[in-house]
Amino acid sequence: MTNPSQLQIDQFERDGYVLAPAVFSPAEVAAYIDHYMTMRAAGSYPGDSGGVDIGSNDPLKKFPRMIHMHRWDEVSLRWMTDARLNAWITALTGSEPYATQTMLYFKPPGARGQALHQDQFYLRTQPGTCVAAWMALDTCDTQNGCLLVVPGSAKLPVLCTQTADTTVSFTDVTVPLPDHLAPVPVEMEPGDVLFFNGSVIHGSLPNLTTDRFRRALIGHYVTGNAEQVAAYYHPVLRMDGTEVALGISEHGGPCGVWTDVDGVRDLEMVDPREAEGALALHE
Repeated sequence: MTNPSQLQIDQFERDGYVLAPAVFSPAEVAAYIDHYMTMRAAGSYPGDSGGVDIGSNDPLKKFPRMIHMHRWDEVSLRWMTDARLNAWITALTGSEPYATQTMLYFKPPGARGQALHQDQFYLRTQPGTCVAAWMALDTCDTQNGCLLVVPGSAKLPVLCTQTADTTVSFTDVTVPLPDHLAPVPVEMEPGDVLFFNGSVIHGSLPNLTTDRFRRALIGHYVTGNAEQVAAYYHPVLRMDGTEVALGISEHGGPCGVWTDVDGVRDLEMVDPREAEGALALHE
């Protein structure tokens, strides 16, 4: 599927995310799996967060994620700037995006998931927001650790973080949810792409299987009206692969904490340095 329908555009505007089935073919997906598994077996790369440790009991140490592969791998650069991804994001957001990051998650059997978070917390896009293109390389279901999204979170501000449970998440921060919001699984087939904006709260489940990977190829973008993004995501690229000079977003600004006033759950914006106390006050 090359372009979204009006119904899919409307869903993205309403929910902040939309699933695009079969954007890439089975043959393309098989080639990506072969490419990245070969690269992973060959050694360590920038962004491995410590590199491969075959002797570790942690599956994620044996197959650590790759980050910013497009900076040194032509296959990743071509995928990140693929015309199909450009067409989808342009139609969903109303302008051609800028490309900032690639990631490859291997998620082998037994691997932990990732705690709920918002991408905008990291990219700090100003103005506008970031957009993710999350492509499944394997069948993704609740058993092997599919993605979770939180309906109703698309228009939230960046929330203040708190400590995550690292026995089930490889990251150590998460965002709290009020009772009226809950994550739902997004089951996907190889070649499907989930597009979601920077406010959508999302994470993933642990891989409970003994014999199935849950590999995913991910691109992060910023909307075409963006003027700044966090330093980690520079250099920023146009979708033709050329660099564009955006500013560096130094600070994330205030973040939201959930409050309960007269039985009504609402958000209070606070200075991030005060967030820990604010969270304790309102729990």
